[in-house]
Amino acid sequence: MKRVGKPVFFIVAILIFALTYTAFFGVYYYQGDLKKTVIRGANDIRFGTDINGGVNLTLGPKDDVKATSADMDKAKNIVEVRLVNNNITDSDLYADNAHERIILSFPWKNSESTDVEEMIDELAASAELLFLEGVPSSVAEIIHNEDGTTTVKDVEGKELPVVLTGKDIDSAFSSIQQESSTSASANVVSLELKESGKAKFAEATGRLVNQQISIWLDSKMLSAPSVNQQISDGKAIITGNFTAATAKKLADQINGGALPIPLEVKDYNIISASLGRGALNAMVLAGLIAFIIVCIIMLFRFRLPGFVACIALLGQIAGSIAAVSGYFGFIPSFTLTLPGIAGIIMSIGMGVDANIITAERIREEINMGKTIDGALNSGNDHSLASIIDGNVTVIIVSIILMFIFGPPNKLIAALLGPSTTGAIYSFGYTLLVGVIFNFIMGVWASRAMIRGLSRFKLFRTKWLYGGASK
Repeated sequence: MKRVGKPVFFIVAILIFALTYTAFFGVYYYQGDLKKTVIRGANDIRFGTDINGGVNLTLGPKDDVKATSADMDKAKNIVEVRLVNNNITDSDLYADNAHERIILSFPWKNSESTDVEEMIDELAASAELLFLEGVPSSVAEIIHNEDGTTTVKDVEGKELPVVLTGKDIDSAFSSIQQESSTSASANVVSLELKESGKAKFAEATGRLVNQQISIWLDSKMLSAPSVNQQISDGKAIITGNFTAATAKKLADQINGGALPIPLEVKDYNIISASLGRGALNAMVLAGLIAFIIVCIIMLFRFRLPGFVACIALLGQIAGSIAAVSGYFGFIPSFTLTLPGIAGIIMSIGMGVDANIITAERIREEINMGKTIDGALNSGNDHSLASIIDGNVTVIIVSIILMFIFGPPNKLIAALLGPSTTGAIYSFGYTLLVGVIFNFIMGVWASRAMIRGLSRFKLFRTKWLYGGASK
């Protein structure tokens, strides 16, 4: 194994300590009295209703709408998908078909209470997607006819030509499109049409070349791109002034589907936690005590590798917290629930196990008479296969849990039906990210640090690596 320089230990350790500090405490600054978040910390985590309470919400059909049991069940499933799409992974949701009500509770941070109305509006939104010829001044009325067609009228009652509706969309996803004329890129929403929409879209785009097709979500126009050429393959792109977040939000709304009935908020209120902050503080204290005990045992039994393992374990914990809080810009924040905390704890246990396997192998090689460098190389190489086997198995299980109990895709929905059991999804997510950080910290970082320390004369004593004698 190639040797590493002495500074490697300090570089890796400083990076881990920096990650730990920022992951737990965040980075903020103030503009006057306004607090600006640069890096989200542990205080920004949205806890589940089992820890921190949340919102209790009742939805029902608008007064002039009669809903069937099938309508209520479908509306419930769509609301459930929208919750998970917004990374709210712990909710209690059921449909009271007899009274035409959907009762829902979901977690929400106290600091987020000013935005709860926006979240509620999104959950109840009909999200009717329309492609209309030209750029009408308004969309005032959307009528679903008995023959399956859709009639759209403006405020003056004038009927507007409809190109496509949300029922013609097969799937949507946000992506980045490179502009051909410049080096700039833009956030877009890519659409794939169903067979019902391909022919209609091909006919309209062929007829409306160099004209506009406006794209509406309910009564709000999202974009009005010009048609450059006929689109006959059923693949389209929505362009506009999208950010990455707004493009993803629109794609999620389209994939969530239009509600079968228009819903409105009948009642909502803030609910208290079922366990409370006291239980959360007790769990944090218990985790801190357990971490200290583990570190003491590692230090006494494995000495220098044990010391390095404690630093790596600290990095793994910080990485898991960061992956939940929204620390990383490319990973959205998740709701942390009791099952989610269990996933973090389980992954930490696997991190301890990975470091123990490596440290034991190094000690065995030292006691067999090998040099320090030889023991480090052999111990690391011989332990890697066992660590990979155990962790890959857990990764597979985590992905299966997230695949089955997360937002339904076409394949899993066809096989098992829609399922968005957020608590299990949360457990799978935290377990997955914990194991990934176990590879980063427990395998790569710890080995880099121990090799860096072994370059110092002070640490060239076999006893420090678990040898039987000084």
